[in-house]
Amino acid sequence: MELLEYNTSERIARITINRPEKRNALNPELVFELTNAFATAINDEDVKVIVLKANGDVFSAGADLDYLKYLQNNTDDDNLKDTNLLKELFLTIYRSPKLVIAQVEGHAIAGGCGLVSVCDLIFSVPEAKFGYTEVKIGFIPALVTCFLLRRIGEGRAKELLLSGELIDAETAADYGLINFVCAKEEIAEAVESYVHKLIQSVSANSVALGKALITSVQDHSLEDSLNLAVKMNVETRSSSDCKKGISAFLSKEKLNW
Repeated sequence: MELLEYNTSERIARITINRPEKRNALNPELVFELTNAFATAINDEDVKVIVLKANGDVFSAGADLDYLKYLQNNTDDDNLKDTNLLKELFLTIYRSPKLVIAQVEGHAIAGGCGLVSVCDLIFSVPEAKFGYTEVKIGFIPALVTCFLLRRIGEGRAKELLLSGELIDAETAADYGLINFVCAKEEIAEAVESYVHKLIQSVSANSVALGKALITSVQDHSLEDSLNLAVKMNVETRSSSDCKKGISAFLSKEKLNW
């Protein structure tokens, strides 16, 4: 069975994890294929939004049990290679110039929750549980920590990362981990509606520059961040998208991006 399903239509790339028999658990092969799929979508000029979802009742249960057994015999070099593979996936998603939306229709646990954490926007069904359970097996969600601190702040991140406890979708939304909670029978339509609205109403160039600014300013001092913002503001104003948008606004024309 293919580990992933990949298809594009109407400017949307849909990446679907396809290991329902393994609760969509992550292993090196799946991580590698996910990275390649996202890179393909990012480099496709016809794609404006990327949607990540999973087949089956679980979004992702984290690391594959067979892989965890294998992990016990890994050398430091093996562990370094595997960790860098996951790092590359997380960075590819986080730094994507295109909006990445996760459609979560089942539990997202450990590495599966980490995968959700690096997406831009998350839709979830109420029944889904979220959590970073690595501490319960003597491990730490090291890579995820770097992204989760940015997403929800130190206090909530400590609560989740150091306890390993699971939270429901409503709590995850309250914490800022996810964005929208939708009924199971409505989530697919809600995601489609949201994505199509974005495709029609926002500039792809502005999204790319906005994402780059958001991810970059957190690495700098306030003054350096403002200097970067000035540079990107100048770049945006000279773009064809900005000129097109201003012209349409002034002439009261409706734009379809």
